[in-house]
Amino acid sequence: MRQLIVRLVLGACCALASVPALAADGAELAGREAAEWNALDWIGSEPLRLADLRGRVVLIRWWTDTCPICLRSAPALNALHDRYAKRGLVVIGMYHPKPVSRDISYEEIRQAVKERGFEFPIALDLDWSNLRRYWLNGGRRRATSVSFVLDKQGRIQHVHPGPEFHEEGVGRHAQCRADYLEIRQRIEQLLAEPFSGGEK
Repeated sequence: MRQLIVRLVLGACCALASVPALAADGAELAGREAAEWNALDWIGSEPLRLADLRGRVVLIRWWTDTCPICLRSAPALNALHDRYAKRGLVVIGMYHPKPVSRDISYEEIRQAVKERGFEFPIALDLDWSNLRRYWLNGGRRRATSVSFVLDKQGRIQHVHPGPEFHEEGVGRHAQCRADYLEIRQRIEQLLAEPFSGGEK
């Protein structure tokens, strides 16, 4: 029964991803300078500031450990990190607990990171303050598993409003694959652009 429920949820979320209104969700943010994130704890990295990442392309993905959609997107995040890190891409996984009031230990989060094979920096947005600033305060949103691609100047150039994307996808998952390929193409375009602020 539990597996059936998970399959229904996954199917529904992929179906949502193909709805045109959802595909446009967040388009109004394109071109805006991304806000510096509030003070965060980090796993797998020294504390990072967005200002220190100028000259790099940055992919930020909000995820949580209880979400099957986030789990299905994890391989794509790993693939993007593996493929482009040496060319200047920085992938950041912004962990947010669901619900926001849920009590979770750092060790549980570290275990979730390990299970997903994440080798990129993980920031802990435990009170959702950054998720709200970047995403939820901007209007009605259908998912919290949002992804942002920032250019080398720190401007938002692409928003994937959730819920999932991955390399493989046929049938009802075809949109998930199309979304992944669009993110990858956008990253490649931004990596090829010059950085006007000097070399990092």
